[in-house]
Amino acid sequence: MTTGLRANAALVDALGSALREGEHGLKTGPALLVRVLSEESWRSFITQRGDRVQHQRFEEFVTAPPLKGLGASMDLVRKLIADNPGALDLLDRAVQQPLGINQHKEGLDNIQTLGAPSGTSKEAGLRRLRKDRPDLHAKVLAGHLTTHAAMVAAGFRKRTVSVPVTTPEDAARVLRRNLEPEEIQELARLLTEE
Repeated sequence: MTTGLRANAALVDALGSALREGEHGLKTGPALLVRVLSEESWRSFITQRGDRVQHQRFEEFVTAPPLKGLGASMDLVRKLIADNPGALDLLDRAVQQPLGINQHKEGLDNIQTLGAPSGTSKEAGLRRLRKDRPDLHAKVLAGHLTTHAAMVAAGFRKRTVSVPVTTPEDAARVLRRNLEPEEIQELARLLTEE
């Protein structure tokens, strides 16, 4: 048991160092964070000083000072893995409170305090897909779809395009590329209506 806790500590120490090292840390940090999350090393470990550390919440681990945690912010952790859907999903699982946890306990006022993703963020999309469309969630984690494309395919978001308004020709070019002929006719009718 102590061997596993010391291995957890070595992984936690390496991640903490990577976060403080700047450019080199940006190269090694994401992979270390994925390991810490997937192995749940952050939950329990023995520091170099021999102190046993236990965390119930990932946010607590991230913000705790070095040796007992990373001494970092959740924003930094999110930025470190922003382009990795699998890592974002692991992070969301770590910060998501299990059913039955009282979010009002210990001064936690609302779900946002717990780090729940919201809006159109990748994390919010991954959580929704994991819950309601595991088939599309798996395709995102495998790199076959973006989170947004999977959300559109699931019907959770509407497909949108950006239409430049620099000239009518530019707008028309984008709309012709993205609408069916009958939709273009209907749009023309609606635009000429008084």
